[in-house]
Amino acid sequence: MAAAEGELPFHLQGNYAPVQQEVTAVDLPVVGGIPRELSGLYLRNGPNPKRGASRHWFVGDGMVHGVRLENGRAAWYRNRWVKTKLLENPDLPFVREDGSVDRTAVVANTNVIGHAGRIWALVENGLPTELSPELDTLGLRDFDGRLTTAFTAHPKPCPKTGELHFFGYGFLPPFLTYHVLDAAGNLVRSLEIPVPGPTMMHDFAITERHVLFMDLPVVFDLEQALSGEGGMPYHWSDDYGARIGVMPRHGGAAELRWYEIEPCYVFHPWNAYETADGRIVLDVARYPELWRQSASRFETACAHRFTLDPKSGNVKEERLDERPIEFPRIDDRLGGSRHRYGYTVAAVGGANEGFRGLLKYDFEKGGAVEHDFGPGRATGEGVFVPAGRGEDEGYVLSFLYDEASDGSKLVILDAHDFAKPPLAEVALPQRVPFGFHGNWIGDR
Repeated sequence: MAAAEGELPFHLQGNYAPVQQEVTAVDLPVVGGIPRELSGLYLRNGPNPKRGASRHWFVGDGMVHGVRLENGRAAWYRNRWVKTKLLENPDLPFVREDGSVDRTAVVANTNVIGHAGRIWALVENGLPTELSPELDTLGLRDFDGRLTTAFTAHPKPCPKTGELHFFGYGFLPPFLTYHVLDAAGNLVRSLEIPVPGPTMMHDFAITERHVLFMDLPVVFDLEQALSGEGGMPYHWSDDYGARIGVMPRHGGAAELRWYEIEPCYVFHPWNAYETADGRIVLDVARYPELWRQSASRFETACAHRFTLDPKSGNVKEERLDERPIEFPRIDDRLGGSRHRYGYTVAAVGGANEGFRGLLKYDFEKGGAVEHDFGPGRATGEGVFVPAGRGEDEGYVLSFLYDEASDGSKLVILDAHDFAKPPLAEVALPQRVPFGFHGNWIGDR
């Protein structure tokens, strides 16, 4: 007998619940006006278990939702499962009988990016899966066999060099490896980074001259993995410690310097940058702790700043706001450079309790402006799309869920006048479940 909705885990209820149809719709209805300079694809990835259920929010089959904007119109909407090996054969083992790991037996459900003229669906424990501009699956990519680790779901593009910086982590040595793709998409660098154990490193940061690794106390649990119980074999450790590693982008592990911080966990940073006097600033959504009792329960993250001083070796920590947040983003043209503005989802509490509207933080003046979409309406990650030289000259795009209609829209906000009504709302032919990350892939 199927469980009643109230008995289901949060990630299978309401707008977390999966949809079961792949849909194509053209010439979508629009309320308002789509700015004509928006010409490209808005894409977002997320878990959408094909069989209707999964043991954890993080492990459902990947589905990419996309809207094509051009000439002031919404030309089409498509949603497609990422056709991984696990989609058709969910019993494929990630760990083979000989103890080796199969990086192709993954769900590709966390992010979708564009680099070097290609589109990749990403998950942090496997290889990238290439998609066509129409969201058809083209296959796994291992860069001519040179990539032998996982590919993070959060690579960092360098706006100045065109490089893509990324890493892979795992529960077997090497626990952490740093990689670089050049602007043409070739794997040009791989370097093992020494860490004491199998930490869950979801994201990282770059500056113009450095790479930052967050070595934090959520670690692999072998006993849980072998038992098959629960959805994520990771737990909080009081013994592992918490630190941030800083390494010159063109340096080696011998030049890696670690800064001890208060125990915490970070899924996502906004950005990092260097100040004129050599300090390094890292802005993040920080959890005081995560998964101490259960990996199915999420705590609350808040805006937080780490300032690392290489002269003294000290770290200054500042809580920037009390409001619960997640999915921080900036204008990606400023990746690695000083940012003033940042965008996040305004959360009700932890992920279990859902989301509300979007926040725009001003890190120079302090404070944040919220775009409240109204009762019964909730948004996902907001993606900034530039439309001028100024840092907030552009638009913020996000999928919006409306509880009353049980439907979804693509909303377009003016980033400069953030609290004003959306410039446009694009009606979508079906509901878009809450997911993870996406990006704008412009035609230019």
